[in-house]
Amino acid sequence: MKPYLTKDIRNVGIVGHGGTGKTQLVSSLLYTAGMTPRWGKVADGSATTDWDDEEVGRKISIQTGLAYAEWPATPTGPSGSSDKVKINFIDLPGYSTFINETKASLIAADAALITVDAHVGVQVTTEKVWDYCTEYDIPRAFVLTWMDRELSSFERSIESLTEVFGRNVVSLQLPIGSEKGFRGVIDLVAMKAHVYKPGGDGKPTIEEIPAALADEAKEAHEQLVEMIAEGDDAMMEEFFREGTIPIHDLIPAVRRAIVAEKIFPVLMTSGLQNIGPASLLTFLADALPHPDEHAQVGYKEPGGKGDRVERKYDDAQPVSLFVFKTLADPFAGRVNYFKVKSGVLKNDATLQNYNRNTPERLQHIQVVQGKQLTEVGELHAGDIGAIAKLKETTTGETLGDKAAPIYYTPARIPEPSITFAIEPKSRADEDKIGVAIHKILEEDGALRFSRDPQTKEFILAGSGQQHIEVVVAKLQKRYNVNLTLKPPKVPYRETIRGKADAEGKHKKQSGGHGQFGVCRIKMEPVERGKGIEFVDDIFGGAIPKNWIPSVEKGIRDAAARGYLAGFPVTDFRAILYDGKYHDVDSSDIAFKIAGTLAFKEAMKQARPALLEPIMNVEVYAPDQYSGDLMGDLSSRRGRISGSETRGHNVIVKAQVPLAEMLSYATDLTSMTQGRASYSMEFSHYDYVPSELAEKVIAAHKAAHGEALVEEEA
Repeated sequence: MKPYLTKDIRNVGIVGHGGTGKTQLVSSLLYTAGMTPRWGKVADGSATTDWDDEEVGRKISIQTGLAYAEWPATPTGPSGSSDKVKINFIDLPGYSTFINETKASLIAADAALITVDAHVGVQVTTEKVWDYCTEYDIPRAFVLTWMDRELSSFERSIESLTEVFGRNVVSLQLPIGSEKGFRGVIDLVAMKAHVYKPGGDGKPTIEEIPAALADEAKEAHEQLVEMIAEGDDAMMEEFFREGTIPIHDLIPAVRRAIVAEKIFPVLMTSGLQNIGPASLLTFLADALPHPDEHAQVGYKEPGGKGDRVERKYDDAQPVSLFVFKTLADPFAGRVNYFKVKSGVLKNDATLQNYNRNTPERLQHIQVVQGKQLTEVGELHAGDIGAIAKLKETTTGETLGDKAAPIYYTPARIPEPSITFAIEPKSRADEDKIGVAIHKILEEDGALRFSRDPQTKEFILAGSGQQHIEVVVAKLQKRYNVNLTLKPPKVPYRETIRGKADAEGKHKKQSGGHGQFGVCRIKMEPVERGKGIEFVDDIFGGAIPKNWIPSVEKGIRDAAARGYLAGFPVTDFRAILYDGKYHDVDSSDIAFKIAGTLAFKEAMKQARPALLEPIMNVEVYAPDQYSGDLMGDLSSRRGRISGSETRGHNVIVKAQVPLAEMLSYATDLTSMTQGRASYSMEFSHYDYVPSELAEKVIAAHKAAHGEALVEEEA
């Protein structure tokens, strides 16, 4: 494949609610562009960007899928010629369980195409991905999918979109026919009809607008022209003078308005009948921005710290690239998806990984078409590629010219919302789990893995039950590690409500070299979310400086093991203010043990309490279920924070304890006949009511045989 210059590249994130046909749409676009020999279908597992076994089996997108199409532009587009442009598609998951993957990879896009089911309209994830686009400041367009299905409605969909996203949502097309009679679209810019053959090659015949639709099209065209002219004095003057705007002026004006995010256009397709893809491809090539029209920010230090570094998507700049996704392939090893942020990346280049301060040799740089990787000689600024078998590089890291360091900030991913215990089925599985899990963690930034120091259980935390189930299935299929999932664990925490003053004394002197350490600490609660603060308030050398870190370690280790029920203790301040030592018998271990004893003694006085995670929950459903949803959430100890009506649907917002949400997906489906969806993310920790706290502590004692420490009043 030939290398493409920055102005000839379009990086488009394909996003939307689950089930709106993103992956099927991409397959149709690739087939229409001649990039694939056959028309891939999600239904039979042949879709280009859903190639993982779990995706094929479940018929949903689980991870980022990349593909590209070459398509001729028009001279009025940003390329300034009719040569082909390269459209990189970033096909992203739509189900709430995998939405963190969407946020992490959308950062590589310069524009977004938001799919909307023409039968349903705006849904929960539609709004969620809109917010991501706003955060990344990228232009977006909507595409109405499934236009050929029963009960699909262009008018109802437009009403839903404008109600939620405002009057700047404007259609660039009108449908020709409806439901099963959908046959094409009217281009409201060029005022031509694009008529398609159902199930054909995706390329239309260009005709005059049918007489029956002429008046409707004329009115819609005038509304579009008026919207485009707003805010542009020269164009508004031409509009009033001529009564319209000529097409040769209107096409670039539409593009400017889209790139400036003044309008959010709506187009339409039928992915299963292959109606509309060529018109959509032309729109993507002509109307969406190239990378250098999308601002980017670099920093002198990782994590968005330090001074800003100006770096344009420009071949003349020093080379740099950002890794936005990592795949763990059992055969090819680690595969990194990256975006060239500046300069020209040449094959076999050696770049510096700035985050790790190590060199990486990039042999065999490739472009991605689903699961196919094709080697290329070079990639220009703004293009997207892949590289296998880098030694250390993982997601979120920046590589580039050693003499011109820069750091790009990765996406901020919420902490996991659900925790499971996993149990290897055999000793052989236990031996293999560490290496296999480490590889999965490299490709999934929303996953956490640990071993409970108290119970010795392996703990796997993720975005939802389906997320964890998919990971367990991948471990079995890719690495032959067989695991058993245990019921979800709620990640409780412990804290204190009061103050304490306690002493910890460790004394062991029975002949020979003994052990001696005494420390006195004060403990007090701090603001929620502050964690553990340790304050060294020793004066006069009561404890030598070299042993004070040992006291802190003893306190932190004891806090990690918990006090009431074995959950980590958090949100407290420990002030070390006095102690004693022995010239011969004192040691690091003696003061560590003393710190542990002081912590335990202080907890007896400090009114310990149990904390539970509280989740922000949004439920999207037909408004007829509003009362039932609110009642159900209230019965789960939820606090309703509000509701919004969107057309014939309602969004109920609440804060609900995670412990009450573990079975919510199944219950919601039952309650609404599968017509509702929800999203959930961590909000904060709050106290568990005393009667429930006692049950949690008792259950932990029964399960682990630990002594129950009564909470003091």
